[in-house]
Amino acid sequence: MTTLFISDLHLDAERPAVTELFGAFMQGQARRADALYILGDLFEAWVGDDDPSETGAYVAARIREVADAGVPVSFIRGNRDFLVGDALARRAGMRILPDPAVVMLYGKPAILMHGDLLCTGDVAYQAFRAQTRNPAWQAQFLAQPLAARLAFAAQARAASAAHQGGMKQNDKAQFEALTDVTPATVDATLAQFGIDTLIHGHTHRPAIHDLAVGDRTCRRIVLGDWYEQGSVLRVEPDGMALDSL
Repeated sequence: MTTLFISDLHLDAERPAVTELFGAFMQGQARRADALYILGDLFEAWVGDDDPSETGAYVAARIREVADAGVPVSFIRGNRDFLVGDALARRAGMRILPDPAVVMLYGKPAILMHGDLLCTGDVAYQAFRAQTRNPAWQAQFLAQPLAARLAFAAQARAASAAHQGGMKQNDKAQFEALTDVTPATVDATLAQFGIDTLIHGHTHRPAIHDLAVGDRTCRRIVLGDWYEQGSVLRVEPDGMALDSL
């Protein structure tokens, strides 16, 4: 009995080896799981469900195969693929969860998030996030031609890389702080839900953290990215482990 969690794969046509690794994972151990949760940034960028890319079609087909094999697949939108919609979800046979979401894992509740909502120290990003999650903004964006949306995504990625590169050079400590979770926000989230387990991705800092929130001992599990190798969290009735593929 195992439930699997992955996030931050950042799949696109420029990294075919990682897409193949995802395919092998889905055709292998994912089909033997009790459930699979994908906690955002499955794609490097997703500009709408009308995107005809081969990578998108391949990924949707592999997820559909797992779902058709009887394994429930759930997805939380990330900061790179927040425009994944109902059309892709239906094609892939997966359900989209809110962020945050609460699920039961072998009789125990857990909070699931992509993780970017926990990085409240990055005020500029949180403002951008709020803007792009606005239904009116999304409707206006999705009404543009596909080529314009792809160009916008490429420009946004380049600007983000340049901004982060500048921070690394000028103030590495600030970069580390802004791109990681804010501890007070983590504590507030765990306190708000009254649940002892929080699982998220986004920060690319895989680890299992034990922390005290009030009089409770809690656990925050951070999923790894798939840039250098695959990363998966395995949760079983008697424990959990972060593994590499």
